[in-house]
Amino acid sequence: QKDIYYITGESKAAVEASPFLEALRKRDLEVLFLVDPIDEYAVQQLKEYDGKKLVCVTKEGLDLGLSEDEKKQQEDDKAQFEGLCKKMKEILGDQVEKVVTSDRMVESPCSLVTGEYGWSANMERIMKAQALRDNSMTGYMVSKKTMEINPKHAIISTLKERFTADSTDKTIKDLVWLLFETSLLTSGFSLDEPVKFAGRIHKLIKLGLAIFEDDDDDDDDDDEDELPEEDKDDDSDDDDEMPT
Repeated sequence: QKDIYYITGESKAAVEASPFLEALRKRDLEVLFLVDPIDEYAVQQLKEYDGKKLVCVTKEGLDLGLSEDEKKQQEDDKAQFEGLCKKMKEILGDQVEKVVTSDRMVESPCSLVTGEYGWSANMERIMKAQALRDNSMTGYMVSKKTMEINPKHAIISTLKERFTADSTDKTIKDLVWLLFETSLLTSGFSLDEPVKFAGRIHKLIKLGLAIFEDDDDDDDDDDEDELPEEDKDDDSDDDDEMPT
């Protein structure tokens, strides 16, 4: 192999099961497991060794040396899933910089990668644990996340079909958020809103147990709260003008 691939993480068990290794394992490529906090600092300074470039497998722009046929297939997938990628980016908003198709995964539906020059997920975890950390540095060193989806995975292909059939389907939004939050965990990040994540999991559990509750009441309550002031005033005026 022309590059030295490495992955940083909290423990050997954590990095061994990482979705970032799936494609490399399939191609029989060797990857260094760096699980000591000092490793994260060291690889930032050590860019190459013995003429071989050190490449982090958790960052964007990973080159796996694709063949011409594989590159053509990648372009086809990009064109086919462009609509779904735009929809997912629209739903997730500022949580991700972009959503793209990727050949990085084999068994996982999606993962979150960071920019080439920002912190990795592991570095972010280390810096958050510092007692005397500089929050001003955190602001510009925390890298924007890119969500990479696996076009060959059944979940992603079915999600695309659902979106094509009905782009206003409300369940798509919940599913996209669930995919994003599970990707945060499998990619080594921490959840900002664990309660919301738990709520989505509880919905799935209810679905599995065939417990169907009417969520429309909650939606109606939200809609009432969001009524414009003018509409509320109009309603009150109508009440005043009712004949006695």
